[in-house]
Formats: sequence, C-alpha cells, structure tokens
Amino acid sequence: MASFEKTFTLHVPSSTENLAMIRDFVSSIGARAGLDDAQVLRLALAVDEACANVIEHAYGSEQFHEVTIHGELDNDELSFVIVDTGRHFDPAHLQSESVEELVKQRKSGGLGLRLIRTIMDDVQYRIIPGEKNELRMTKKLHKD
Repeated sequence: MASFEKTFTLHVPSSTENLAMIRDFVSSIGARAGLDDAQVLRLALAVDEACANVIEHAYGSEQFHEVTIHGELDNDELSFVIVDTGRHFDPAHLQSESVEELVKQRKSGGLGLRLIRTIMDDVQYRIIPGEKNELRMTKKLHKD
C-alpha cells in the first residue's frame, strides 16, 4: 500500500462559539482516517476539551485571540496539535488524584486532561516561552 500524509489547519477566534466548527473539522479528518463513528466522537471530544481549556484558561475567555488546530494524518496515526499564545499550563503540576477521587471531592479542574489522555494514545505539551504553547495529541490507526 502506498504511503500518504495529509495536513489540515484551522484558525479560529478564541470563542466557545467556535467549538462546534472545531468538532466538525476534527470529525471530518477522523472519518477520512477511517475511524468509526464512536472513535470519531471520542476524537472530537478530546480536541474540543483541549480547545475549550485554551479558550477558558490560556486566554481567560478573551475573544480577540486565536486558536490554531493542525491535523496530521498518515498511514499509521492521526495527530492534532493545538497552538495558542496564551498563559501556559504545566501538566507536570497536575495532581495525581484519580478521577473518582476528584468527583468525590467535587473538583472539576484537571478532568479535561485526564479525559484527553484516556482517549488519545500519546499526549505531549510543549511551551515555547514568549512565543506559543503546543498540545500534541496522537491516535494510532489500527488498520487490519
């Protein structure tokens, strides 16, 4: 089988009103990758959560910033890179409490990243000080 690589990019203003457009973008790429409907929904949920976190936390819900989503598809995996220029977040400082413990304590912070890590096969966060933040989420494509 011939190898291929495809890249896609979406730039949107940092508003929660654009989350539906982001989900459609991700769903379209997931379907093109051959994922089933349930996998596409989970993929869209992971990227939606990451973008909602950028809008709310990195940009403080200020709508005059931009969120960039890069989709990268090849024979083996599908990756999404979320890029922002807002406040950075260091996932190393995330407490290691279980989701069940967080729910019991009625804490909401940190659940999004745990959800993303559950859905995706690899999650990497990179801070380039004074320039940008990048969250790379990768899903392996298990083709039979």
